[in-house]
Amino acid sequence: MKVVVTGAGGFVGRHLVELLLARGDEVVGVDAVTAGIPAGAMALAGDIADRDLQDRALASGFDALVHLATVPGGAAEADPAASRRVNIDGMYDLLERAAIAGDCPRVVYASSIAVFGHPLPPEGVDDTTPLSPELVYGGHKAMMEIAVAMLSNRNAIDGVTIRLPGILARPKGPSGLKSSFMSDLFHALKAGEDFTCPTRPQAMIWAQSVSQCARNFVHAIDCDSSRMPPTRAVTLPSQHVSMGDLASEIARQCGTTADRVNWRPDRLLEAAFGAYPPLTTPAARKAGFADDGTLANLVTSALKTLE
Repeated sequence: MKVVVTGAGGFVGRHLVELLLARGDEVVGVDAVTAGIPAGAMALAGDIADRDLQDRALASGFDALVHLATVPGGAAEADPAASRRVNIDGMYDLLERAAIAGDCPRVVYASSIAVFGHPLPPEGVDDTTPLSPELVYGGHKAMMEIAVAMLSNRNAIDGVTIRLPGILARPKGPSGLKSSFMSDLFHALKAGEDFTCPTRPQAMIWAQSVSQCARNFVHAIDCDSSRMPPTRAVTLPSQHVSMGDLASEIARQCGTTADRVNWRPDRLLEAAFGAYPPLTTPAARKAGFADDGTLANLVTSALKTLE
């Protein structure tokens, strides 16, 4: 199978490309710079909103397109025009080109739980929860979910949208994501360092390891889209855990103590990223998507990606 992956040098993209190459797929990896794209993929550098780059990525044929490239949450909020250019205009152009270049090709779109906005309903989120984004990032993701569904209904593409929860644990350094403190916690405790967490220990999150996330993307490429809901969009099953429990499990596996974590809650940040109610995802599970199984599995998997 030949797969085009945008954002192939990014956090999730690198892991996905490695899985695809390991199973023998031919991969065209597209990113702003090619340094992070795993060896073995055909690497293309450039702006994903550039039509010439899109044409070059799709020119030699493809079986599936995975669209990960994005202007992420915090960066989108700081520069809405850049978010619109990449997350809406660039993506829509790419969808149209994919429809023209392929024969109703599989297109997998990485959306986000930001489409639900906040505050979330305290009784929980499920497949019937309406999209009500507040942030620019979530709004633009929601718009493109509809575009994927529309083009799928027209048999122009065979779309699958998966909404990502918190994906752990990201590399050190700026990511443009306000939720990066979740990954920073892993780095600090693994190094035996103190960490100041901007939430209370009772703050609740939805999380998945990057390895499990990459496996879900592989499944999205192969899955029977008739098992998807009419919207073609599902929220990935996730671990619903408190930051305190997450810190304790990381500390246990790293041979340190959770006492290294100082809890200094930022009210607004916790409201946005630490107030997640229970999550029920029957549509995703019916379509074959999965979570890490347990918190211990999630932490073990996430720590391995830091090695």
